[in-house]
Amino acid sequence: MSYGDLVRLPLTRILVSILANAALVGGFVAVMPPTASASAAPADRVVAATAQKKKAPARQIKYHQWDTAAELARGVSAGVSSSDGTVRFLGATARRKVGATSYETAKWESPWVTPGFAFTQLIPSWSASTPADSWVEIRVRGRNAAGALTGWDLMSRWAQSDTYVKRATVSGQASDGTTVDVDTWKAPAGLTSYQLRVVLGRRTGTTARPTVATVGAMTSRLPASAPTTTSKPGVARGVVLDVPRYSQMTHRGHFPQWGNGGQAWCSPTSTSMVLGYYRKLPRATAYGWVPRGHTDPWVDHAARMTYDHAYRGTGNWSFNAAYAAPLAGAAFVTRLRGLREAEKFIRAGIPLVASVSFSRGQLSGAPVSSTNGHLLVIVGFTQNGDVVVNDPASTTRAGVRRVYPRAQLEKVWLQKSGGLVYVIRDAARALPAGSAGNW
Repeated sequence: MSYGDLVRLPLTRILVSILANAALVGGFVAVMPPTASASAAPADRVVAATAQKKKAPARQIKYHQWDTAAELARGVSAGVSSSDGTVRFLGATARRKVGATSYETAKWESPWVTPGFAFTQLIPSWSASTPADSWVEIRVRGRNAAGALTGWDLMSRWAQSDTYVKRATVSGQASDGTTVDVDTWKAPAGLTSYQLRVVLGRRTGTTARPTVATVGAMTSRLPASAPTTTSKPGVARGVVLDVPRYSQMTHRGHFPQWGNGGQAWCSPTSTSMVLGYYRKLPRATAYGWVPRGHTDPWVDHAARMTYDHAYRGTGNWSFNAAYAAPLAGAAFVTRLRGLREAEKFIRAGIPLVASVSFSRGQLSGAPVSSTNGHLLVIVGFTQNGDVVVNDPASTTRAGVRRVYPRAQLEKVWLQKSGGLVYVIRDAARALPAGSAGNW
């Protein structure tokens, strides 16, 4: 059984897509003590490992975003303004029905982006505001080396609230060699460039003005397996950030309509821990609907506001970043190449929500024996380079803070999610220098 809310099994995705997409067509549905280091390897094994590392395929990752007036001006606008660095709904250029409701729409399209390699996956990120009965859609299309175009695939129709619109992704849409897998656009043959389209919609006859402050996408092409060697400790040895500790398990049985809490809420719990670190949790009025007596009611709120009504879970990577971005100031989804890159963020004061997956015996000291997908927060490193985390799968707050062996954590993080993280930060903390294009 998986204890994460990112259980990404193909059959599960197929069944969810069949059940949900029919409805979506017409509607919406203080530093920790070091742990013992591994014994040194014989010299001949070190040489062999070094040789293997040199031969390892590159982990190709690129993140690109638009969030300034100059950057947004390079796109094509229809019915929107972006002169102040925000895409704002100005006037309708089209109408459509979502279910029985008529909406006016406007759009912005990005320029073509060429990452410099043939990418096989794309994950979008955005920061938006959707007042009243309004929403935003994120669509993507690509181009291969021969110049052939794919169609525009709908990644998500999203709103901050679920009062009017049930935010959802549209898994499937298999055509042109591409497919949507919840939050990830997949192109197994590889594409050389892509273009994003942002559609802003509001109920016809209203004056609501949805806005998009930032939109971006991470593309990647990764080897089939994780590196065979462990990264050496870097710039964050002995640095541990004071991130508050919340347990997802204290929410067992909460709100079946949004995942039922407990093992299903690792993602919103991790996201909430990072928001708590910045003191950017939502105001009490936002989660006033949560019954009195619920521990950490802001986690219940985050679960509701990240719930994907098609995927039927709170583990949508893009949705978690979109929830956190307006609260913290900025958030996006990307991949890192290893813990050396993660250390740069910790050194800069930015904790990371990381996606891991492991089998029995692969992660010593974990509160669960195995998981097909789980989110936790990397909060620091011991002096010998082991990883200090806040793992929400603990049954109590006291057990959330843990130290995992560097080699084990790096492997279970890179091998399935490809080093995926949510980067959530406030205005006081700049992104670390030294990016190789993935932030």
